[in-house]
Amino acid sequence: MSRFSQPDPELGHRLSRRGMLGVAAGATAAALLGAAAPAIAATGDATTATASGAKGRGRPVLPPGRLGIQLYSLRDKVSTLGFGPVFAELARYGYDEVEFAGYTQGSAGPLTLAQLKRLARDHGLNPIGSHVGYYSDDPGAYTFAQNLTKVLDDAEALGLKHIGTASGPFRYGSTVDAWKRAAEDFNTYGAAARARGMKFYQHNHSEEFSFATDHPKVRLYDILLKETDPDLVYLEMDIYWAYVGQFRFSKRPDGTPAPFEPLNYVLRRPDRYPLFHVKDGESDPSNPYGYKMTDVGDGDIDYQRFVSAVTRLRGHRMAHHWQAEHDNPAESFTFARRSSAHLHSLREKC
Repeated sequence: MSRFSQPDPELGHRLSRRGMLGVAAGATAAALLGAAAPAIAATGDATTATASGAKGRGRPVLPPGRLGIQLYSLRDKVSTLGFGPVFAELARYGYDEVEFAGYTQGSAGPLTLAQLKRLARDHGLNPIGSHVGYYSDDPGAYTFAQNLTKVLDDAEALGLKHIGTASGPFRYGSTVDAWKRAAEDFNTYGAAARARGMKFYQHNHSEEFSFATDHPKVRLYDILLKETDPDLVYLEMDIYWAYVGQFRFSKRPDGTPAPFEPLNYVLRRPDRYPLFHVKDGESDPSNPYGYKMTDVGDGDIDYQRFVSAVTRLRGHRMAHHWQAEHDNPAESFTFARRSSAHLHSLREKC
């Protein structure tokens, strides 16, 4: 999907996520998942992140009950330990919600979707959403385009309120008309999800903020917003990748300025963003992507500013869900623990 000659970490992320999702494609609903292994012992430096350990005197920036994690970040633990031990650790770290990126757990043994749903709830975790592929050349693939009914059946069995894709709308290319066609697909999936009481959403990477190849003054992300029905198609802004997009695409292909602020997209249309990915990066202008991904709190993205700006909108404090994520953490439990502790520590400025 990349139009660039250098190795593309976004492409690698999408392909590896697609591989994780693909594990579920050939499984039946009764044998998608593995049984929970015994809960693992807590590591010596692991601490539960709670408001009592937060810093400062202002109101917590993070709304209560709204911190989740994208389980793709913990795929190594899910595949080796199973969902049960992972859920136990996440509960200890103060997480409230989980977002799936596949429904299998490796060698721990089979579970039904109903059992997975119950396992999450038994650990006090709300399954809030799931990433599924957009399309595939394989007619049997577990994607929206190839198996929409199955995807929605599974999401409904898990009790999900949101079901979406981390695939970009590049199915038909990067022209204006190509993205209009993709928007029609998304409207179709959104209507089908809405009929089941769910919201369909798309998760961005940075290339969504690039420009149409046939109209280089038109930003592709703006086409997606304009051409999708706001009552049917929602967005999950990956905040890190949006700021990478800002770094990469604040100039048009001819070099003329085209600045944008990711936060402003949300503030103009807050109802369209029920979910966010909270992912951090250390600024590195020498990197073609402008940032080096880090654990949340170790980077330069101002989450006190971003989350506060959204949650202080009238009627929006409890309207959004914040999912921590790291594509390739050095140690996934450490990432989860430290990211939760940092986000719980944030306080609004008095």
